[in-house]
Amino acid sequence: MVAAGRRGADGGAPAVVRLWERAVVTLGDRFRRVRAIGGLAVQAGLAAALSWFLARQLLNISQPVFAPISAVSTLAASVGQRLRRTVELIIGVTVGVLIGDLLLVVIGTGWWQLALIVVLAIVVALFLSGSAAVVIQAGATAVLICTLSPSIRDLEIPRFVDALIGGGMALLVTAVLLPLNPLRVLNRAARPVLDLLVTQLDATAEALAEGDAARARTARSELRQNKSQLKAFVEATQGAREASTLSPVHWRERHGPVGRYARAAEPIDRAMRNSGTLIRRSVSLIEDGEPVPESLPGAVADLAGAVRLLKRQFAAGDEPNRAREQALRAVQAAGRAYREGVGFSGAVVVAQVRTTVSDLLVASGLTQEEANHLVRGMFGDLRVPPDPHRD
Repeated sequence: MVAAGRRGADGGAPAVVRLWERAVVTLGDRFRRVRAIGGLAVQAGLAAALSWFLARQLLNISQPVFAPISAVSTLAASVGQRLRRTVELIIGVTVGVLIGDLLLVVIGTGWWQLALIVVLAIVVALFLSGSAAVVIQAGATAVLICTLSPSIRDLEIPRFVDALIGGGMALLVTAVLLPLNPLRVLNRAARPVLDLLVTQLDATAEALAEGDAARARTARSELRQNKSQLKAFVEATQGAREASTLSPVHWRERHGPVGRYARAAEPIDRAMRNSGTLIRRSVSLIEDGEPVPESLPGAVADLAGAVRLLKRQFAAGDEPNRAREQALRAVQAAGRAYREGVGFSGAVVVAQVRTTVSDLLVASGLTQEEANHLVRGMFGDLRVPPDPHRD
């Protein structure tokens, strides 16, 4: 009994440790989430307060509820879509007011009139835009017009003004008063994408060197879990472009590091997909027992090193010359592996190293033609030398 009790206690300890570690990780994730969007919370609070103050104290709107709501709604949009959200607010309010006013004059007020007006406002909004934000604003404004117009006179003008104030104040806060740092936005979104790619390429290089198919399969599975990171990165490029366009503080960065970084999203996406093919064929190469020249794992490791350098140089706002040099070293190693002799899947891995390097060079700011030229030149002779042992 005592022994059993001791075993139970000992067996419970690791479970408690695992729970504690999981809680710590979860708490860390939550702190990182708060830190990532803490700036947005401050922006939203400031924009809401300023829009209410402007509408109530300066324009004498008695109940400027929609002004701060418009400000928060605009700021709640994905970073990079705030100017668009402001325009959608105005369009939605316009449709709701026009439909509501026109039909109220003709059919009066009541439950069925409310239903008809909301349906028509939404249908017209869908016809004009199709955006969910426009549809929601049109329907909500139609409801307000139908339910409040009989008791509140001249509701339409304050509704327009509130929408303009709220959206405009949100843009003012994000562009002038508390502008986002576009390079920081990009770094925060790109880091998970590039870290994932580096980690799985490193794992694949080691799997090739050790003939470990299981490790290569794990790398293949891990790299496939990249959709959310890539989506966040693409949205961040939109936000960086918007911030550097709207904010006078960051105007100079539009054509410098921020512009180069933002243009890198598409070629990095291609590099992720081509690396997925590289890893998948590495699994087949190991499972089929094909020859693995020593320079082949080195080529994949060099490719991982190039991504690592690209991340660092992008984060620092530097011209990524070292990343380009490292990427071309990967091509050079792949060319050696090809001439030393590879099988069917090995040849595909070599080809994907070349293609992924080309993607990374484009991400670094080169044109596709420049990247292809450098890759061809560094790869060397495409002809495989004859085997002297073969009759």
